[in-house]
Amino acid sequence: MPKSSDPSALGRGAVASVNGEPIRSEEYERAIAALAADRRSEIGQEERRRVLDRLIEEELLIQRAIELGFTRRDRRVRSDLVSTMIQVIVSKSATQEPTQAEVEAFYKENLDYFTQPGRLHVREILVRVGGGRSAKEALERGADVARRLRAGEPFGEVERELGDAAVAKLPNGLLPAKQLREYLGPTAARAALALEPGQVSDPVRTASGVRVLQMLEREPSSAPALEEIESEVRAEVRRRAGDHALRAYIDQLREQADVQVAELQP
Repeated sequence: MPKSSDPSALGRGAVASVNGEPIRSEEYERAIAALAADRRSEIGQEERRRVLDRLIEEELLIQRAIELGFTRRDRRVRSDLVSTMIQVIVSKSATQEPTQAEVEAFYKENLDYFTQPGRLHVREILVRVGGGRSAKEALERGADVARRLRAGEPFGEVERELGDAAVAKLPNGLLPAKQLREYLGPTAARAALALEPGQVSDPVRTASGVRVLQMLEREPSSAPALEEIESEVRAEVRRRAGDHALRAYIDQLREQADVQVAELQP
C-alpha cells in the first residue's frame, strides 16, 4: 500500500507521487470514469483505491523500463514515442481552422492538385498469341485489324472476324486513365492516351497478345468549383500546416542538438 501524504506536499493537481513523479488528478479521474462506464453501480472508495494503485504500479513499471533503456532499444516503444510526438506537434496547427481568404488562396495556388483527370472512351480488339498462332502472325493480324478499322469498316464486324475474347473486357464508356491502365496494362494504355477521337492505334504487343485500340471520346481534365470541394480544400490546408509545423519543429531540434555523423562508406 502506498504511504498517505498531505495533498499539499504532492504538488498542485496531483493525487500521488512515485519517486517524485506526480500522478495527475485528471489522469486519475479519467481512469475512474472509464471504470464507471462499465459499471451500473457507484464506484466505491475501495475501487477508487485500486484504480490509484494500478496507476502507481504503471508508473513504477514505466520508470523501470526507462532505467533499463527500453525507450531506446525496443523498436515498438521507440515507434510509439515517435508517433506520439508527431501527433502532439501537428495537432495544434492541424486543428486551426483556416480563414476563407486562406482557403481561396490555397485553392488557386494548388489548382493542379484539385484538378480531376479527364476520362477516355476507348475500345479494343485483342488478337491472342498461342494456340497455334505465333507472335508474328498475331502482329500481322493486328495490322489487318487496324487497316480495316481505319478504312471505316464496322467495329463489330472486324472484331468478330479477327478478334479474340479478352479475359477482362474493357467497359463500354468513359474511364479515368488509371482505370484504363488496369484493364489494358501500361504499354497499351500509353498508346491509347496518344490517340485523338476517331483515331486507331498501330498494333500494340502486350502480355495478353496484340491489341488494337480506337479512341471514341476524350473528356478533358477539369477543376471543380471551390464551393463543391471546400471541405476537402480546408482539410488539405490543415494537413499541410501540420506537415510544415512538424518539419520546422524537427529542424529546430537539430539546430539545438549536438548531432555527429560518421563518414559513410561507399
